Amino acid sequence: VLPAAKEDQCTPWRKNACCSHNTSQELHKDPSLLYNFNLDHCGKIEPACKRHFIQDNCLYECSPNLGPWIQEVNQSWRKERFLDVPLCKEDCQQWWEDCRTSYTCKNNWHKGWDWSSGSNKCPAGATCRTFETYFPTPAALCEGIWSHSYKLSNYSRGSGRCIQMWFDPAQGNPNEEVARFYALATSAGAMSHGIGLLLLSLVPMLHLWLLS
Repeated sequence: VLPAAKEDQCTPWRKNACCSHNTSQELHKDPSLLYNFNLDHCGKIEPACKRHFIQDNCLYECSPNLGPWIQEVNQSWRKERFLDVPLCKEDCQQWWEDCRTSYTCKNNWHKGWDWSSGSNKCPAGATCRTFETYFPTPAALCEGIWSHSYKLSNYSRGSGRCIQMWFDPAQGNPNEEVARFYALATSAGAMSHGIGLLLLSLVPMLHLWLLS
């Protein structure tokens, strides 16, 4: 069972956070001055749904464990993003379950809004329908809503192989182990690739040596 929505959803990262106290407070406001993003663009979304977006922002702004998935981007409002973070399947499923009856007008919130008023509004011709209409499956929501910032993992919470959006800080941060695992896997992959290239470069020299 997930905790009820409250003003301290970013506290799991309090002991080791990449965000300030002021930032964490601002993330709980709607719209937040950090993004001027209005979650209620199709009417009031359910509180149970809203808490997932607050937690999503807390993870994005505060977590120090997303290094393996950070990508550089050339955008006016940011220079980096995370891509394909393996989100634990229970977190994704619960996000979808809690939002399926709320309303939205787009299946990708990353782009395509009407910002002429200073905050996001539905673009011309877009129709407000339930989340379940725009996101028919948990994967469609978690992977599609922010242009593949997340990837639905086949792993469960506590496996050490997927990122938890929700956790009890009194039990430690389970995402530290996950980040270490994927950082080591990435390093090992890069090393194997480098060794492979080195061996390929030696093939012509070996061929010449054998001929001589």
